[in-house]
Amino acid sequence: MSRLIVVSNRVPVPDKRGTAPAGGLAVALQSALKTRGGLWLGWSGQSCAEDAVGPLRTVKDGNIEYALTDLTERDVEEYYQGFANRVLWPICHYRLDLAEYGRREMTGYFRVNHFFASRLLPLIQDDDLIWIHDYHLIPLAAELRRLGVKNRIGFFLHIPWPSPDVFLTMPVHDELLKGLTAYDVIGFQTDHDRNNFADCLARQDIGHRLDTTRFVVGERAFTTKSYPIGIETTEFAGLAKRAAETTLHKRMLQSLDGKELIIGVDRLDYSKGITQRIDAFETFLTRHEESQRKVTLLQITPKSRSEVPEYEAMQRAVAEQAGRVNGALGTVDWVPIRYVNRSLRRPALAGLYRMARLALVTPLRDGMNLVAKEYVAAQNEDDPGVLLLSRFAGAARELKDAVLVNPYDVEGTAEAIARSLVMPLEERRERWKSMMTVLRTNDVFAWCDTFLEDLAGGKAGESGSHPVEARSRNIA
Repeated sequence: MSRLIVVSNRVPVPDKRGTAPAGGLAVALQSALKTRGGLWLGWSGQSCAEDAVGPLRTVKDGNIEYALTDLTERDVEEYYQGFANRVLWPICHYRLDLAEYGRREMTGYFRVNHFFASRLLPLIQDDDLIWIHDYHLIPLAAELRRLGVKNRIGFFLHIPWPSPDVFLTMPVHDELLKGLTAYDVIGFQTDHDRNNFADCLARQDIGHRLDTTRFVVGERAFTTKSYPIGIETTEFAGLAKRAAETTLHKRMLQSLDGKELIIGVDRLDYSKGITQRIDAFETFLTRHEESQRKVTLLQITPKSRSEVPEYEAMQRAVAEQAGRVNGALGTVDWVPIRYVNRSLRRPALAGLYRMARLALVTPLRDGMNLVAKEYVAAQNEDDPGVLLLSRFAGAARELKDAVLVNPYDVEGTAEAIARSLVMPLEERRERWKSMMTVLRTNDVFAWCDTFLEDLAGGKAGESGSHPVEARSRNIA
């Protein structure tokens, strides 16, 4: 079995007790790394002066080695805060109005990817599988190929891939598209994302299709598929069940005083539709006055990228909006919205999911959205709550028995909230069972195994080292 190398912008390094940060992705990748033995490389999160970047810092945990590199302050400003989060992120989430392209930031993005490649190169063994993650590192395979790396390299995009009319507005779209053709397997969250990528290649006349999933560019063939990421379903369900017995859970139930709990959990980001959600909740309360004093929305929104001005402004706007609704509709003994602007530990979240009658997962655009899956996994099978889910979340492609809504339609979402709160028990159970079957089948470990099987299973001619032109002419 080939050794595995994982590369991502950030690395979940175990603490001194050997405990890594919680989360399904980290759990699955660490499981794969333990099975195969391997290396996880990425940014340490620390920045320094131009001349102060030292050697890689490594942490060993069994047969997994974590390799961390610092970046310069200029790197962080241009690569991370600049091109990755102020160009790629908004464009991939269809927010052209928020994209701020600059040549300096673009140069920094490619420079840091070259830097990552140079740091990784000495660590690569001949038969290693290399798996690179997310939009920060799109050009990394091309940089490795230039340095002579012939290993099989896979890439998984955790965020959406937009339609050609959106993606091609980016000034360096051609470089990014051609850079992706240096991978052997490219994974997307949904078939829509994969098809958008294929349409971008066709629009730019880059290569051509061999079949439904494979393309050829020059002498390289590569595979593109959708691999919808899951959660550690069984483990999370158990976590939620145990959390129901905790002191926090009991205190929360007591504070609700018989009111139904509605929950929203999102990182503070303009793609999550938080302001539209609060508008919809206010509209629901206004139209259904009988529900006032009977429900409470708990909106948990940890801060995100506070160094980016758009996020700082959004943090103020959401807090003000929640305050306005509470001021207009609240009473001495009832607050419509409880707004928490910090992160909670996973056990606490699991318990809150389990007690919530309704979850509002209404992003304007999302690659997958694992909150939706965690909410379903956390439910009591005898009395499950209802998942109200945006049609524009990748999870909607799998969780078809959620109550699907258009988050831009505030009034429609408000009425969906009203219907969900009075949904009969039998319907709630049927919907939950259907979604839970999907979650058990496509958990995060199946996602990881499927991708690595495809990456490891390439044939001669698909790694970029052999011509495939003759074969492609026969298929075309």
